[in-house]
Amino acid sequence: MGEKLAMNGGEKVVPEGLEKSWPPITQDDIDAVVNVMKRGVLWGPMEEEVTKLQEEFAAYINVKHCLVVNSGTAALHAGVVACGIGPGDEVITSAFSFWASAQAVLAANGIPRFVDIEPETMNIDPCEIEKKINDKTKAIMPVHVHGLSADMDRINEIAKKHSLYVIEDAAQAVGTKYKGKLAGTLGDIAGFSLNGSKNLPGGEGGFVTTNDDDLFERARMMAMFGEKVVPKDHIRVYDAYLMGFNYRNNEMSDAFVRSFLRRYDKLQDLRKKNVYFLNEELGKIKGVKVPLEPEGFESSWHLYRIRLYPEELGITEVHPKRFRHAFQKALFEEGVNIREWHSFPVPGQKVFLEKEAYGKGCPWNCGHASEEAKNIVYDPMDYPNTLDMFDRSFTVIPIYPPNGLEMMELIVKAFNKVSGHLDEIVDFAKKLDMPKEHGEKREI
Repeated sequence: MGEKLAMNGGEKVVPEGLEKSWPPITQDDIDAVVNVMKRGVLWGPMEEEVTKLQEEFAAYINVKHCLVVNSGTAALHAGVVACGIGPGDEVITSAFSFWASAQAVLAANGIPRFVDIEPETMNIDPCEIEKKINDKTKAIMPVHVHGLSADMDRINEIAKKHSLYVIEDAAQAVGTKYKGKLAGTLGDIAGFSLNGSKNLPGGEGGFVTTNDDDLFERARMMAMFGEKVVPKDHIRVYDAYLMGFNYRNNEMSDAFVRSFLRRYDKLQDLRKKNVYFLNEELGKIKGVKVPLEPEGFESSWHLYRIRLYPEELGITEVHPKRFRHAFQKALFEEGVNIREWHSFPVPGQKVFLEKEAYGKGCPWNCGHASEEAKNIVYDPMDYPNTLDMFDRSFTVIPIYPPNGLEMMELIVKAFNKVSGHLDEIVDFAKKLDMPKEHGEKREI
């Protein structure tokens, strides 16, 4: 069995303080931000940093238009509004995402319809999409979860057949490729996040990208109070053409992102090196399933999600969720930084279970909503693949640089150590105080 588990009094595998923080900030980054402050121009829709960042990111992913906004959520909201989605309109999206995907639809008084995931990729299952399409459906919003693209050819084919927009949730997908094309160019319009945790961080911020002139102009108006954006040498009219918001970002954040983008590919190469090492080594451990990267797909590896299959180890006396909690606890005590990154489907959140986004039942009881939408019941149990994925999985956090192979080797060592004490893991799993499992009344 080897050395004693840390949770039972043994020495932990990963020493305290070894993990490096994200993002790695250089003197160039600091200088870029300080130079903005020295210039004294801190904001504006057409100032130096935001204008150049839009140009540079558009060139990076080879798209016609890029709009900088102040969050990924704002980017998705602008994309939804640009597509003309409004009261009673429905948008199909994945049951596995950060809830901002669906929130952007609600923010436009639209109604989200959720689809289960593919077991292997953890992305929206194209085979299930058409079952949710009706005469109120206006768009499909695939989510490139953890940086792996959804199956965009199949999704675009469905969208074309039913005359629907495709809004990419590319929040985690800067640099993600699908059949040689970059995320942000794979649908009609896309939203990215520049949250500080993302591979391309700005503290906060986001991008809207599109090749469509009209969608771009509507997104730009929506992010600028609903006004038409005029050149700097023109007089601002202060006339709102549609319901808009102040989604502008600031020059300091934009300068930081510009600086970071210059070394983005190098940092991504290091991240991928870490991930491929983990895939090779952790993939050798029975009962551990590493994330895949199908042929024709290139993930940005924003998050690295492991799934556990105790059945492959002959362990059937505890539910996979219970086993996963115990295994996760043991790894955490060994010093491995792990997180769940959500634990149940988006339609299991209270806002959907109670249908109270705005109060008084809106937008589901809106006069423009279909009778079916008014009576819709969001039940997380309708998404078995998503539930099973959550039961079995967690994310390993320190895959990002400047963490390197030294850290990856210790992570592998910790996995092997815990896997060598399965009897103790099972015993611990049996003692956990947890909600009831599948087949019983289950709390989410």
